[in-house]
Amino acid sequence: MFRSVGAIALMSFAGAALAQTTPAPAPTAPAKDAKAINDIVNAVLPDNQAAMKAHVMFLASDAMRGREAGSPEFDIAAEYVAAQFYAAGLRPAGDNGGYLQKVPLVTYRAADKGDLVLTSKDAEPQRLVFGDDYVPSAYAGAASTVIDAPVVFVGFGIVAPQYKRDDYAGVDVKGKIVAYLGGAPSSFQSEERAHFSGGTTKAIYAQSRGAIGTILIQPRPLGAAAQNLDRPRVTWGKPDGTGDAPGAPQLATISDMGAAKLFAGAKTPWETIVKRATNAETKFKAEQLPGSLAIAVKTAFQQGMSSNIAGMLPGSDPKLGSEVVVLSAHLDHLGVRPDMKGDNIFNGAEDNAVGIASLIEEAKRFKASGKPPRRSIMFLAVTGEEKGLVGSDYFSKHPTVPMNRIVADVNLDMPILTYRFEDMTVFGADRSTLGPIVSKAVASVGVTMSPDPDPAQGIFVRSDHYRFVQQGVPSVFLWPGQAGPGKAATAEFFAKRYHQPTDEISQPIDWSQGIRFVDANYAIAREIADGDQRPRWNKGDFFGLLYNGYGAK
Repeated sequence: MFRSVGAIALMSFAGAALAQTTPAPAPTAPAKDAKAINDIVNAVLPDNQAAMKAHVMFLASDAMRGREAGSPEFDIAAEYVAAQFYAAGLRPAGDNGGYLQKVPLVTYRAADKGDLVLTSKDAEPQRLVFGDDYVPSAYAGAASTVIDAPVVFVGFGIVAPQYKRDDYAGVDVKGKIVAYLGGAPSSFQSEERAHFSGGTTKAIYAQSRGAIGTILIQPRPLGAAAQNLDRPRVTWGKPDGTGDAPGAPQLATISDMGAAKLFAGAKTPWETIVKRATNAETKFKAEQLPGSLAIAVKTAFQQGMSSNIAGMLPGSDPKLGSEVVVLSAHLDHLGVRPDMKGDNIFNGAEDNAVGIASLIEEAKRFKASGKPPRRSIMFLAVTGEEKGLVGSDYFSKHPTVPMNRIVADVNLDMPILTYRFEDMTVFGADRSTLGPIVSKAVASVGVTMSPDPDPAQGIFVRSDHYRFVQQGVPSVFLWPGQAGPGKAATAEFFAKRYHQPTDEISQPIDWSQGIRFVDANYAIAREIADGDQRPRWNKGDFFGLLYNGYGAK
């Protein structure tokens, strides 16, 4: 009862704020292009900066307690976004005729220290030592996992024909456990390197070759991992109470000490491996190790629930109207840190209340323009980005429209609006025909498009658009660029505010730049939605070919 009363009070506050700041919709008027529509909207909505700020004031308020996925405050924020989608004239595109798509969450963690026993024909069984030799992995796919199988060392566990790399060459891993080193070669293109470095990617490769489990070799002490044994992780849940767990089960991490025991009697001594393991360019010869490993690990689960929020603007074209452009942004942030003294609420104003506010105001632009798009546009606010892109992953695998009708995703995540931006960074622009579309669109609002300023970060695979890429959908991710004052402002944000309680409404956000950001994104969405051709992966693009995209050639 108390929770419901609180929700009503908060919604009443938000409604009052918006009633004071949101102007009446613009009259219907024809528009020749995105710039003309922007001019009309900006002339009729002189107070649109206040409207955008009002969204962030509410979503990033202390009352929302950081909008952690699965929390009551996130649920209130989700209802707020649904109400704004309704006010913008969007049709419900969630479950059961509503705006919300329920996302079952499961928190999982290692339930005990596990048990690893190494056996070989010439020695007595040897029980590995927790903390010294190994730390068990929490496995989302089962409450109890018991495997007894030979172990095969596969180097870095990478299969990349385009780089002439196959770490599985010459071995059969069917029915066996694969042991691999972490990382990927720095010579790989940065975004592709990030893809190959991931444990999930390596687990999927292992499973595709018949492996029944994987272990990560970490050639250093396991102190931090052992201390954080019960660290919770989150994924989306399955009906049986377990969680999504693609690939062969990831069972444990083995230290330098544990690896030495595992390699005892191997053709290649562990001392040789460890000397070369720091260089991911090294190509090791895969080999089956002398012993077998019996592994028993247990995982504890806790169920929860959250929501994505989806609203649809129907397309007007008889042929293209069935195709869908997705505009996405994540609603969740990091919640509250009870163990932190002082201000312990991670409000997430820039990350990502500003992105959600941009999404809402962009929807209002389409309504005010009086010109419906040719293709349909879905406005999608997702949960669980901070938990590992969970909400977008769930949507991509349980879409509320057929996935083959989704032609593009444009993602808004943490636009930094503390300076007058002179360019836009568009991650993924060089991978599909979205690049020229976006370049043309941002030019219409006086902004140039710049390349990734820090490729080593692999940002293209680190936000919600990547879940659409994994379903074959050409996608881009937008940030105000780093030309002019942008580099210093971006560095200041990451140094002082990123994932900190200081990311709050009191920071010096320039709301006029928020409107410019909406201008640019509106122009991009309009260009994609009204274009004659659906976006396509560039010929031979790695991600287009990897995921066999609908538009890949």
